[in-house]
Amino acid sequence: MRLIILLFVTILLISCKESRQDRIEHLVNEWSGKTIRFPNTMCFTSYSNDTVLVHYTRERLPYTILNYVDTIGCISCKLQLPRWKEMIREIDSMYPQRVNCLMVFNPQEKRRFIQYLKNNQFDSFVYIDEKDSLNFLNNFLQNEHFHTFLLDKDDKIIAIGNPVLKPKIRDLYFDIISGKTAVSSVDKEALTVISLSKDKVDLGDFSWNKERETEFVISNVGKLPLVINDVITSCGCTKVDYTKKPVLPGENVILKIKYKAEQPEHFNKTITVYCNAENAPFKLNISGNAK
Repeated sequence: MRLIILLFVTILLISCKESRQDRIEHLVNEWSGKTIRFPNTMCFTSYSNDTVLVHYTRERLPYTILNYVDTIGCISCKLQLPRWKEMIREIDSMYPQRVNCLMVFNPQEKRRFIQYLKNNQFDSFVYIDEKDSLNFLNNFLQNEHFHTFLLDKDDKIIAIGNPVLKPKIRDLYFDIISGKTAVSSVDKEALTVISLSKDKVDLGDFSWNKERETEFVISNVGKLPLVINDVITSCGCTKVDYTKKPVLPGENVILKIKYKAEQPEHFNKTITVYCNAENAPFKLNISGNAK
């Protein structure tokens, strides 16, 4: 991974001032290895000529090229649709069923944007993120150089940069996908192993206007400290409290869960834990009947 980081920095810094190098290298180091968080529900649409096709699930392949674009300003300059069409065709031809090119757009004018896709006959599936939820979950940097990522099967960032604008970034992506450039095992060595006391809790029947509490115990059974980066719940009715301190090998961390129904309902809520464990991110579940 360090080799990939340094190669990216070298590519990005051609003709740049030395004063920018430390800042960019810091940003690359900060983002490399992070796990991209995706919204729970995503609707993918292909605007091919007059036919609109819809997928409701994201295709999971060994690699994902994620390209996020907000359409503030010059649409054609930011989207680069002809170049992306050419690259997607090349990837599908060279590496069938190996790479998913995920195009996420946050348009300011949806109708105008969709017409632009149709005019360019861009038939790949795209996610029109009107609420900008992907950006909200990941807090992308304003620098557009950091809006395109190569992800592994677990949605961890292994390379950064726009391959349709920078040929050397494109070559780097293709070398990783083909196996010519091996991703360093440093990230794997930095992972620990965890054990869960349980991953599901049924809270049973209870009055909907009363708050219920439960907990999950996570044990660090690996050799390195466990660091929980974030815990995301599937709705605002579920709250999670936990220590932000690293959990040393042999120690436990308790996730304290509070659930307060907004109305009578049968519920099934998901809690996603992002951390440096081998199986992260992993999901926990609470269910019950708030009467």
